[in-house]
Amino acid sequence: MDIDLGNGIVGAILGVVFATLFQQWTQDLWFRIRRRSAGAVRSLTYRRDRDGGPVAWSTFSLGPLQTSALLVEGDGDRAIAPESVHVQVLEEEVRLPEEMTGWRDEIEAEETRAADSGERAPVWNGPRYAVESLDVSRTALDERPEVHLRLRPTDYYTFLAAQQLDRRFPDGTTPRGRWLDPADPLAAPAFLQCSFGANVAVVTADHLLVVTRRSDRVRTGSGVWNSSVNEGLARHIDSAGRNAPDLHAVARRGMREELSIEPHEYTLELLAFALDVERRQWCAHFYARLKEMTGAGLRERMSRGVADRWEHQRIEYVPFRTADVTRFLLDPERLHSWAPVAPSLFHLALVHVHGRASVERAQAQVLRRL
Repeated sequence: MDIDLGNGIVGAILGVVFATLFQQWTQDLWFRIRRRSAGAVRSLTYRRDRDGGPVAWSTFSLGPLQTSALLVEGDGDRAIAPESVHVQVLEEEVRLPEEMTGWRDEIEAEETRAADSGERAPVWNGPRYAVESLDVSRTALDERPEVHLRLRPTDYYTFLAAQQLDRRFPDGTTPRGRWLDPADPLAAPAFLQCSFGANVAVVTADHLLVVTRRSDRVRTGSGVWNSSVNEGLARHIDSAGRNAPDLHAVARRGMREELSIEPHEYTLELLAFALDVERRQWCAHFYARLKEMTGAGLRERMSRGVADRWEHQRIEYVPFRTADVTRFLLDPERLHSWAPVAPSLFHLALVHVHGRASVERAQAQVLRRL
């Protein structure tokens, strides 16, 4: 017994000695690895504003790929639980400032003229939601996020009018200059944020990432490369009775309408909330994994009919490995043709499946070879 006690004391002393000698070395090594990776791959990092001072918010970037997507909540490591998202719909509709109501009237008059002349199909003024605010808190015990999304009713013509952020008023100012502060990107009036969508990164059972290219016939974002599924919140569809919309249900609707995939055929996880600061468009990032359907099976399924086929002109299937996806994102032919939030979505999906350290290491290797 004395021998065991003596061995235990010696072991404890040796443990303290080794921890003291090697702890700092281990921490320094880990710091050097992280710093090297961070030098090549940056997302929500500190940048400097025009005056040279540091700013905490910056948009997603990956080497030469610069986007206007701001990741407001979520880093891909773990999903955001459905019960952690609280959506509230306020009763009062969004109202444009007097100087901008004429812009909306112009849009409505043009669409009426197009319909009457038969020149083209008019754009339907569908009921939508504007974002009043999105706030994030943390639970006390496990520090999981609690997201509070507040919405107001609006319509598509108001959205189109509000998208003219750089149109000048008679005094020479613009909506962007009057109401938006680059140093505080989350602060904006609801009438400038008349869009919220669900973006889904879909991976097939045989590990292929589905990437779409939007049709040239759509009104916004025509011809850009985009997420597997992109679906906007619609008041007349996504709010049953007086209930607030369910973001997971919106993503599932997009899966069905754009890819003809039913809910029992995949798993769905919410990874993040993002804001396109250039266009003031909010979205939720989802990851969907098909249980049994392969890429070939999805192509065959879609050949038998898709509700919203007209929204896409091309679909690519990219091996869901970090190096392959990164090379696809950075290909010179499409480098400047991405929808603003799609690259950040695919990055978070990679992190969710493969782990952040693995993803950053593989991305850094691809970037060094550019």
